[in-house]
Amino acid sequence: MSNIIEINNNSTDVLQIFALLSEPQLLHYFEPELGLFIAESPKVIERALNAGYEPYALLMERRDVDGQMKELIPRCGEAPVYIADYDEITEITGFKLIRGALCAFRRKHPADIAELCRNARRIAVLENVVNPTNIGAIFRSAAALNMDAVLLTPACSDPLYRRSSRVSMGTVFQIPWGYLSSNDDYPQQLREMGFTTAAMALSDNSVSIDAPELTSIDKLAIVLGTEGEGLADKTIADCDYTVKIPMTHGVDSLNVAAASAVAFWQLDRQ
Repeated sequence: MSNIIEINNNSTDVLQIFALLSEPQLLHYFEPELGLFIAESPKVIERALNAGYEPYALLMERRDVDGQMKELIPRCGEAPVYIADYDEITEITGFKLIRGALCAFRRKHPADIAELCRNARRIAVLENVVNPTNIGAIFRSAAALNMDAVLLTPACSDPLYRRSSRVSMGTVFQIPWGYLSSNDDYPQQLREMGFTTAAMALSDNSVSIDAPELTSIDKLAIVLGTEGEGLADKTIADCDYTVKIPMTHGVDSLNVAAASAVAFWQLDRQ
């Protein structure tokens, strides 16, 4: 039986999860235990449920109980489902909060990098990509274009941040991912796991992305750098290849999310 609750001005405790707490505060909500993240929209919520994440609480418009969320609410077990009309939610929270439904999920323990990479053929490696929109877009491309896993350096934005998961259309719950232990020496770590590393960078000492030898590599790690700065010089030097996307009309670079889509498509071709 679903636990439907009408919200009111006394529903402060649960509403702060959705309206007042920052992403880092949600991350540490149950400290020292794992915290929460917010999934937004039925599609994203469905993919989180499919991936085995445990719902903690939901917030949605009253109309969605028998509408967009009708099939998903029973899958949320005893998690409380807080409902009200859109204007009521906006008045109580002070925010235009709802875009189709929100669900707070409990986090899982991070994936083991070696296990993620064991049977992978193509992986994406993100170095210091801090914009949640770019993280979400890269994950969506990774899912669509046959990447087996995504690895992130510690300074990257969290793929489970609300904006990231929404932009990804929930594919952050479909593509295996995990954090590298540090920014240092990870190309060598990947090499020890059998990967050839390809740094996506603007350099005269590079090969074109359509070079035939790249698609013939059995296990390839495609390494992408932060917005603006790109990859660190040390990372480029430590990778096996430096790869450049040819461009025209005087354009010298692409946004990292756009570059990732080009790279994933081209470097997975047989």
